[in-house]
Amino acid sequence: MNSKEYMAREDKYGAHNYHPLPVVLEKGEGVFVWDVEGKKYFDFLAAYSAVNQGHCHPKIVKAMTDQAQKLALTSRAFYNNVLGEWEEYMSKLFGYDKMLPMNSGAEADETALKLARKWAYKVKGIPQNEAKIVVCEGNFHGRTITIISMSSDPDAFKDYGPYTPGFIQIPYNDLNALEETLQDSNVAAFLVEPIQAEAGVYVPEDGFIKNAYDICKKNNVLFIADEVQTGLGRTGKMLACDHENVKPDILILGKAISGGTMPVSCVMADDDIMLTIQPGEHGSTYGGNPVAGKVAMAALDVIIEEKLVENSEKLGKIFRNEMKSIKSEMIKSVRGKGLLNAVEITPVEGKAAWDVCLAMKENGLIAKPTHEHTIRFTPPLSITEEQLMDAIEIIKKTFNQLGI
Repeated sequence: MNSKEYMAREDKYGAHNYHPLPVVLEKGEGVFVWDVEGKKYFDFLAAYSAVNQGHCHPKIVKAMTDQAQKLALTSRAFYNNVLGEWEEYMSKLFGYDKMLPMNSGAEADETALKLARKWAYKVKGIPQNEAKIVVCEGNFHGRTITIISMSSDPDAFKDYGPYTPGFIQIPYNDLNALEETLQDSNVAAFLVEPIQAEAGVYVPEDGFIKNAYDICKKNNVLFIADEVQTGLGRTGKMLACDHENVKPDILILGKAISGGTMPVSCVMADDDIMLTIQPGEHGSTYGGNPVAGKVAMAALDVIIEEKLVENSEKLGKIFRNEMKSIKSEMIKSVRGKGLLNAVEITPVEGKAAWDVCLAMKENGLIAKPTHEHTIRFTPPLSITEEQLMDAIEIIKKTFNQLGI
């Protein structure tokens, strides 16, 4: 079968809930992927930052296959000999008392919301069913009914009501709005992305995260950081909150915690928050399975051993400088941190971000627009400087070919 036939089959038998770039991939290694015709591409999406360590990293794949041949799943009805090892690893690495394992990033966000509400009633003393959680306009925390109930994106929430109550939206990067909203004593938590990745890589002003954390502390409100996309080296620190030396009350991790091999996520918190949930009150059959534990430890080892955090910080600066040097009417702005970057596109002569991505694909680099006018550039953190410069030449060549 060729690419056209693969796409036609998926279109016929699959739900139409995505609009993929027209490329059919069958192989990945490091920063490269290959389509079914054998054409090679730089991967500048990295599965929405899930593949920070590069495709099919041998250490992660070995951890996965070795454990899968021994014991894959016990459910949480029984102990297994890997989960405690993984929990201890995470506790020591991130400095929290406890970890609660889940699978998808959305599940981890839901877990954090449940923890915040439990804490609100059992610790803070908010009256039953009155707890409120503050979120930001432009947020993206997943696509469950509860999560889309706090979204400001019509594509996410339209025609899915009735919606889950208990959420207050404020503008992103607005400390005055946060301070005012937290005067309500029924507010339990503030849930925020340190950088809004899905919204178009919106980086808040310096000091926003630290000041927001301090406001939360002053008002006895939990500070919850969704680091599913921004965490694990993507922004040039292990966690994006590390840029401002903030330790969230609840930390949400996913995506790159498995190096792109399987769905793994977790929530981290100290005992006063985590132990508000008792046996039988929350769980997941697959959450904390032995394969996930071994994969996650290997994936984090790779980030540390290969200095991917440092590489992200260094190469991110180079990338942004090079993007800003491109002379094109289409480039409105360049923004980002580490290797989480975006180029804002102004449509010119009928050409928009989608057209730029199609042209880059033809030249051997794949990326994807988000919210129509923004191209997100998030290569694996394992990319070398030489590879980055080669990729930048493809991007520059594409804009030159467009001639705008």
